Amino acid sequence: KGKCPEDGWDESTVELFLHELAIMDSNNFLGNCGVGEREGRVASGLVARRHYRLIHGIGRSGDISAVQPKAAGSSLLNKLTNSLVLDIIKLAGVRTVASCFVVPMATGMSLTLCFLTLRHKRPKAKYVIWPRIDQKSCFKSMITAGFEPVVIENVLEGDELRTDVEAVEAKIKALGAESILCVHSTTSCFAPRVPDRLEELAVICANYDIPHIVNNAYGVQSSKCMHLIQQGARVGRIDAFVQSLDKNFMVPVGGAIIAGFNESFIQEISKMYPGRASASPSLDVLITILSLGTSGYKELLKERKEMFSYLSSELKKLADNHNERLLDTPHNPISLAISLKNLDENNDAAVTQLGSMLFTRQVSGARVVPCGAVQTVNNYTFKGFMSHANDYPCAYLNAASAIGIKKQDVDVFLKRFDKCLKTLRKEAKKEKGVNQISDSNTGTEQLED
Repeated sequence: KGKCPEDGWDESTVELFLHELAIMDSNNFLGNCGVGEREGRVASGLVARRHYRLIHGIGRSGDISAVQPKAAGSSLLNKLTNSLVLDIIKLAGVRTVASCFVVPMATGMSLTLCFLTLRHKRPKAKYVIWPRIDQKSCFKSMITAGFEPVVIENVLEGDELRTDVEAVEAKIKALGAESILCVHSTTSCFAPRVPDRLEELAVICANYDIPHIVNNAYGVQSSKCMHLIQQGARVGRIDAFVQSLDKNFMVPVGGAIIAGFNESFIQEISKMYPGRASASPSLDVLITILSLGTSGYKELLKERKEMFSYLSSELKKLADNHNERLLDTPHNPISLAISLKNLDENNDAAVTQLGSMLFTRQVSGARVVPCGAVQTVNNYTFKGFMSHANDYPCAYLNAASAIGIKKQDVDVFLKRFDKCLKTLRKEAKKEKGVNQISDSNTGTEQLED
């Protein structure tokens, strides 16, 4: 039926299923005689076993979604994976999604593929309207495709950085709709930036007949992000949304899902991919989805939400203890930020020092963002890089509750973070004391003179 089973399969059942698929590929036929240049030969038994002898990859030279006659098993694996992933996307909240496919590239390159497909539809277009998010791969995806990003700065509302919808529309009017390839918006992002106003942007795109591509990198795990996409497509225009396999399905890096509401456009994107492709990302996500089942994936989504609430409440307590603030970002369902104002005021280097202290204490994923960092990416200079704004009011630290996070992860992080802040405060007090002594000695010497 092409649906994800409700209850996950055990490992031996999944392996039996994969072996059954593999014996449908010609390289695994007992009497096979191969005389072509690509016959699925593998020198290493370890490599063959790692891929369950599914060696031919997916697609044909002109279409990544096409069926390969001498690799019926791999082709079936590809079709099934796309069907099961579509089922999960619907389950996660985008009910009216029409089509999707797994592509063996991470999110940035998959976005590039979408932009290159749009190039043929809009030959006069040279600009991509992009509400600013300080993440290099989504910025480079536009440059690599040969387009000029038009950066729309965010507006500060309370602690949150939100989409400047008026600026987007004004820029479309100034440049002319024909010269714009698409609007490139974002759902999942680091606080204090919050998901773009997708509904408003989708309406603008529909009104001006401009395509709309959404970077939904780790948004499948968030019902709020998926609801925004569903609503955007309902009231306006969303042509495609792209999400990472590793971030949403806990598989190795290297794959993404391109999905949309118009099946023919999603097929156009798949046909744009040159050559065959590795089946590895499809194989990884198929194994994972079959092992979890819909009930297992739902449970992971539920746990993530619960851990987000727990992380939020515990970070607030820690912030209060250190005279800091948990930034108020209710529109961000995955990422949180805690101010580092006192640390920043006492010692300019203390903020970046905190980042290195956490890293050496095996805390990964926490991002420390100082004020005023300047970064040049592909000849574009961003002031306040990583904070999504030129002048965010304070330095801060990010922590996220992503799929698969456990209570132990949160507790250990909070304990180590608290210890690091105490250490830095002690050092700041010592330094302040030394400076005061130094200042008073200078004063005495001046009086004696």
